[in-house]
Amino acid sequence: MQLRSQSFYQDHYYHEVKGGVSYAINKNFVVLLGIGDYQTYSDGGNFVKPLTAHETRLWQQLTMNHYLERVKLEHRYRIEQRWFNTGYRNRFRYRLNAAVPINNKKMGPKTFYLASFNEIFLTSKAPYFERNRFFAGPGYQISKHFTVQPGYVYQFDYKNNAGQGKHFFQLTLTIDINAEKSAAERIPGNLD
Repeated sequence: MQLRSQSFYQDHYYHEVKGGVSYAINKNFVVLLGIGDYQTYSDGGNFVKPLTAHETRLWQQLTMNHYLERVKLEHRYRIEQRWFNTGYRNRFRYRLNAAVPINNKKMGPKTFYLASFNEIFLTSKAPYFERNRFFAGPGYQISKHFTVQPGYVYQFDYKNNAGQGKHFFQLTLTIDINAEKSAAERIPGNLD
């Protein structure tokens, strides 16, 4: 579940609920099938002002991991089918995520790390480039099951021959319910 606001703890305008099922082919390749419900309201309304967009999204995802000594790299490819209250669209996403553990050689319980990612969003219709999202911040893997990661997000949206950038603070708590079953080193990152 995710909530977004225009200011700290107020002016909420967006929420999403999503989930998925993944399968680790091996430690370097993971496939995922996901589904989500996304709702956007007019700015500053705390979910009271009119609903401006309602979306149901289905996606398929391939994640490839690379381990270069202390630097952990993740390539994520995602294809999305998006049903809106106004129609249907496809979207294609690519994200390069990097994480570097600080106090341990590998990611694991009680590990502090630095992380950064950049993600591009493309559509199947002109103007094709839709969005770019950049993240940078520290993180802490509390246990095999829990990771917390605050950080800075810059998101640039391209619409109607113009662009608009926004700055965000993001706080992510990841709960991994299958951590005991996985022997692979997990590369932390935003699951969005």
